[in-house]
Amino acid sequence: MSVLGPVRVESDGVPVQLTPLTRRLLVRLVAADGEAVPVRQLRWDVWGRQADLPGQGARGRNEVQKRVVELRRAIGGGDLLLGARVLRTEQLSTARGSETGYRLSLAPAELDSARFTELVNDSFQVGPVMAAWRLEEALGMVRGRPLAEAAGEEFAEPLIRRLTGLQDTARRELISCRVRLGRPELALPVAEAAVRDRPDDPSWASELGRLRDGLRGRWDDELLRIALPDRAIEVVVICGDLFDQEDANLVAGFTDTFDTEIDQDLVISRSSIQGQLVERLFGGRSELLDAELERALRPVPVVERERSRDKPRGRRLRYPIGTTVAVPVGRRRVFATAYSRLGNDMVARSGPEHLALALDRLWEAVALHGQYRPVAVPMLGSGLARIVDLDRGRLARLIVESFVRACLDGTPVAPELRLVVHPDDLRRTDLLELERFLQEAPYRRG
Repeated sequence: MSVLGPVRVESDGVPVQLTPLTRRLLVRLVAADGEAVPVRQLRWDVWGRQADLPGQGARGRNEVQKRVVELRRAIGGGDLLLGARVLRTEQLSTARGSETGYRLSLAPAELDSARFTELVNDSFQVGPVMAAWRLEEALGMVRGRPLAEAAGEEFAEPLIRRLTGLQDTARRELISCRVRLGRPELALPVAEAAVRDRPDDPSWASELGRLRDGLRGRWDDELLRIALPDRAIEVVVICGDLFDQEDANLVAGFTDTFDTEIDQDLVISRSSIQGQLVERLFGGRSELLDAELERALRPVPVVERERSRDKPRGRRLRYPIGTTVAVPVGRRRVFATAYSRLGNDMVARSGPEHLALALDRLWEAVALHGQYRPVAVPMLGSGLARIVDLDRGRLARLIVESFVRACLDGTPVAPELRLVVHPDDLRRTDLLELERFLQEAPYRRG
């Protein structure tokens, strides 16, 4: 039985049609909230003032009994005895003496307003995850104004006020739970629904504005976020600084010599990702980063040794293109991946095939050493080792596509790929192709 909106009665899942007076009688009994209602009161509330006109007493009682029988038959699915166990006849002591009355006796599962109340109350006894689940179920039961047929009736107002207030409470608690769980974007539709229902309530307008402001601030630098639900991963594009992504592992592009020397910008430019890595995470001391790289590269075979007269500055051991090593920095990792070759003229050169190979090796290393943390990647191939064959939009797609492909292969790479576009590069980066790629059905299959 449903009264959170227009009255609805079902028997074994089949809707039961009630006459208008019988529907009104049902609403009156529900509004009693489990209490018995004398026949005289039912006649007054359901049939109106004419119920007390001279000579109407016996006729009115017969009319009530007729509607009670109809309602019992509807509630019991045609079985009057079953209906009588739910809609009970009782003898009440009143100022007029003993009077016949009727009481609805329904379990919470049989009356949506009772189940709604139970779910909301239960939500206060559990943590935010289970509370959100209960509150979502409760609010999903609401189809409109409670006891809609009795709106404005004095007998219904107490229950209507209680259920309306409980709906407000459920909405506010659900918003609180979703914010606590780090999903304020899921709280926004709850507040929007409340504003639609209560347009004159300034507290809901304020709550909606607060949520919108918070989301606007949260995603201020975010350009694109697309979830691949079949794989429980997200791809995010951010306009910002790679080294500000403190909650993520980082990726830094290197040459095949893994050079780090930034003195006078002769080998590595201070403005490059490698240069910033030395400056910002190793305090400008390239020897500290060198020591970590040497330790990580020990098992990797050297493919060439440069002579000092050919390469007088920097490191002289060359490693295969695609070599990727994990460098620990505090509790996270910096993945150094070689996607370009540093010539002895100190110019780095690369091509799409080199970057593709490096990316494949990169995701293998992230899956192995990344501890399933988000991974932040710069626009590899757009800096000094520029891949001239690809514009920045196609570079972005190449990076993201390789990550998605690794995840589709069943490898748990990372929960989030965060592609960080430097503000200076943003106007030259077309993200539409990347978004279209991420929306393609083949990459969302189970």
